[in-house]
Amino acid sequence: VAVVSLDPAADPPAGGAPPPAVDVRDLVSLERVQAELGLGPNGGLVYCIEYLEANQDWLHEQLAPLEAAGAYILFDCPGQAELFTLHGALRRIIDNLARKRDYRLVAVQLIDAHLCADPGKYLAALVHCLSTMLHLELPQVNVLSKFDLLARYGALTLGPAFYLKARGLERLAEDERTLPPRLARLTRALAEVVEDFGLVQFCPLAIEDAEAVAAVVAQADLACGFAGA
Repeated sequence: VAVVSLDPAADPPAGGAPPPAVDVRDLVSLERVQAELGLGPNGGLVYCIEYLEANQDWLHEQLAPLEAAGAYILFDCPGQAELFTLHGALRRIIDNLARKRDYRLVAVQLIDAHLCADPGKYLAALVHCLSTMLHLELPQVNVLSKFDLLARYGALTLGPAFYLKARGLERLAEDERTLPPRLARLTRALAEVVEDFGLVQFCPLAIEDAEAVAAVVAQADLACGFAGA
């Protein structure tokens, strides 16, 4: 397994962890871009990804030794939502990897489980996941991370299975603790959009639970066709 960091804002690994096999900061870093161009963190990150898109030959050269070694490659991407839902640079980088280098890719998107405690935030997470799936057009595994800590965030209106399956979403509009009645119609409309596509559901992840981690890996392997290879 080889980790390829595509996050220009990532901090160096801490606690003696090994560095990534490929680090985009060797090409462009958010810190340098902000200092030299006077951009903020969001604009700077977009600039970095556009710069990587313009220099994809560098990325492909870095990946070649990993490909020759038959590595299972994990791309660690920045967390800025616009890059996955609206902006085209990362999508075009992904398309080139699939088309020119025959990569079989799967997107694994982590959503913090604490969003389940707020119907509005949970619905926003669903819409975000759906937008990512439609924009990237990749097989995608959506993960509710820190699922073992869910009880810390307060009592859930609905059971954990509801938030994993993401079905019957119109019930979110019934929770008036965080969603005022005036938003009920909008909530139902958004819920209907998500359910009509029928694409979004979640895997639970507790990082210290080996079985939960293995289940997420198995879903990713199955989605990209690696399972059984």
